[in-house]
Amino acid sequence: MLDVRVRSQVGFEPERRGSHPYLYVDFRTLHSRPEAARPVSARNVRRLLSFQRYLHSSRFFHGIPASNPLGYILDDDFTGQAKLMLQKVGNWNFDIFLFDRLTNGNSLVNLTFHLFNTYGLIELFQLDMVKLRRFLVMIQEDYHCQNPYHNAVHAADVTQAMYCYLQEPKLAETLTSCDILLGLLAAATHDLDHPGVNQPFLIKTDHYLAALYKNSSVLENHHWKSAVGLLRESDLLSHLPTEDRLNMEERLGSLILATDISRQNDYLSEFRTHLDKGELCLTNGGHRHFILQMALKCADICNPCRPWKLSKQWSEKVTEEFFHQGDIERKHNLEVTPLCDRQSNSVANIQIGFMAYVVEPLFVEWSRFSDTRLSMTMMSHLSLNKQGWKEGKDKQEASSSRVSEEQRTPATKDSNSKVLPQGSKGS
Repeated sequence: MLDVRVRSQVGFEPERRGSHPYLYVDFRTLHSRPEAARPVSARNVRRLLSFQRYLHSSRFFHGIPASNPLGYILDDDFTGQAKLMLQKVGNWNFDIFLFDRLTNGNSLVNLTFHLFNTYGLIELFQLDMVKLRRFLVMIQEDYHCQNPYHNAVHAADVTQAMYCYLQEPKLAETLTSCDILLGLLAAATHDLDHPGVNQPFLIKTDHYLAALYKNSSVLENHHWKSAVGLLRESDLLSHLPTEDRLNMEERLGSLILATDISRQNDYLSEFRTHLDKGELCLTNGGHRHFILQMALKCADICNPCRPWKLSKQWSEKVTEEFFHQGDIERKHNLEVTPLCDRQSNSVANIQIGFMAYVVEPLFVEWSRFSDTRLSMTMMSHLSLNKQGWKEGKDKQEASSSRVSEEQRTPATKDSNSKVLPQGSKGS
């Protein structure tokens, strides 16, 4: 069963990209009435607007607009910078925020298409380039741009990280083209249509998705089914045999479901057991799939392992999203999730705990599996970032103590100035 876009019962509505979507629409297409015309759903209209907006901004389909050569020159300059960045897409210091600005908010589309082309997946799987572009645009559009964290830029960042892991020697030497295709697709769609709140929120507000998936991996199931829906809507894989296509959809789901943070310990325990016994054999399809799951899990929460400049931005964005959920819970008299309570939490506290109990245990095991320069770099950044948040927390606490002390001091002085003279007269 393929579900539709998330609809909230208590306060957050999907918001579409672009303040003026009507500027570049071919209204003849919208208002044409073929003989067998069917009602056009709002979803399909949004699809049309989204794809036409992308076509308008993409030099892949357009020449120089004579009406605005200056705009073209600027766009060409930015496109050139974006292309230069893509030459270093395997660099762990890749700045996805800058790349998103250079591509006019199309980082997920451009990065994923580039990686498909880099691996030769378009030719290997005989993918129609227009269908692929449309599919990627639909993916990007189905991320909620108003989410501070779970948006298309996060998906692009995870896809870039996944590419870095796919390039690691153990994986590069053994992964099949199908493994790579699914790994990139899973990274790009792993949080598709994320509503900006977590699973417990959906459960306690009786959201229909919680009932649909029986309170189990609610968001991850929705991301997967949404991704399958877009694959079918775009007909991207329609030329493949039905059995192969269904198998790929199932494997895609298995990868996305592995990102459920509530099952982190299960996957980590299995990973540790495999490593302790030395039984991972990547010529085995099942073992390769498991490593892809672990790679996607690492890519999904790798922000603390990025350079401080990038990591800090992600930390602030995810905390902003947490606190927004807490604000909604408080507004509607729901129990406020402790992690989402801005009155009792801080970015530093959340990040220090997240790094110590979630990120570090996972990346320690990944480093055991893939003992490379990249793993050493990630662990080094993780250590430095954790120390950075601890120092920031200590400074903030010291500053708060100093302010409190200064606020008490004047009161003491005033009290002494009144008491002492009276005592001297009495004597």
